Amino acid sequence: MKVLVTGTKGQLGYDVVNELEKRGHTAVAVDIEEMDITDAVSVERVITEAEVEAVIHCAAYTAVDAAEDNVEICRRVNAEGTENIAKVCKKLDLKMIYISTDYVFDGEGERPWEPDDERHPLNVYGQTKYEGELAVEKYLEKYFIVRIAWVFGVNGKNFIKTMLKLSETHEELNVVDDQVGSPTYTYDLAVLLVDMVESDKYGRYHATNEGLCTWYEFAKEIFRQAGVEVKVNPVTSDMFPAKAKRPKNSRMSKEKLDANGFHRLPTWQDALERYLSEIR
Repeated sequence: MKVLVTGTKGQLGYDVVNELEKRGHTAVAVDIEEMDITDAVSVERVITEAEVEAVIHCAAYTAVDAAEDNVEICRRVNAEGTENIAKVCKKLDLKMIYISTDYVFDGEGERPWEPDDERHPLNVYGQTKYEGELAVEKYLEKYFIVRIAWVFGVNGKNFIKTMLKLSETHEELNVVDDQVGSPTYTYDLAVLLVDMVESDKYGRYHATNEGLCTWYEFAKEIFRQAGVEVKVNPVTSDMFPAKAKRPKNSRMSKEKLDANGFHRLPTWQDALERYLSEIR
C-alpha cells in the first residue's frame, strides 16, 4: 500500500512513516517544504502525482496559547489545510486519516468523552481542529477521525522533555493537578493508525494510552522512572494563567476501538518506560 503522510517532521508523522515502512508499505513523507497544505494547488498536485491509496494527515498548528493571538494562521493550517486535503481525497477516492484532539470538547464533567459526543471547543486551537473535522466529514465517507491527547514522541518537544529539562535546574516544581487525561505515545499511536489505514472500519475514534492521570501524577511518574530527585507540588490550573483555556476533563472512551477489532494502546506507564529508554 502507498500512503502519503503529512507533517513528517513532527512527533507523530515521523513515527507513522517508520511504522508504514516496517510493514512493507510505501510511505510518501511530506512536510511544508514538499507540500504546503494551505496551498490548494500544491496539495492537489503533490497528492495526485504521488499516486497513493490513502493520506494520513498529521500536520497541524499545535501551539495552543500562540493560537489565541494567531487565529488566522491557525485556521488556515488546521481547518483550510485539512479541507484542501479532504477535497483531493474525495476527487481521487482515497482513504483519509485526520488526527484531531480532545480539545474539540468543552472539558467539563468527569464522564469519558464518546467519539460521537457533541463538540464544543474551549479555545482557538480546539475550534480550528473541530472545523477540520467538519471538513473531513463534509467531503468524505472513507475517513477516520482519530482524537488524541497529551502527545509525546521522540521527534519534537513535549511534557516529558520539558520536565526532565526543568529538573536540571530546579529541586522543586509545581505541576497542575486538576486536569485529568491520558498521555499518548506517538510510537504506539502509529501502530494503530497503520492498522486503521489497512482496514475500512471508518469513523471517529479516540486513541490514547490506557489509564488516567493528572499532569502532577504524570510528572511524578516521569521522575520516578527516570530516577530523578525532584519535589513535585500539586497545584490548581489558576496558578498557571495561560492564554488558552485548557479542559479539566480529557478522559476519552476507547470502546469503539474494541468494537471494531482494533487493539488499544498499552498503559501510559509502560509507554513512558519505553520512551525514556528510547531518548536516553
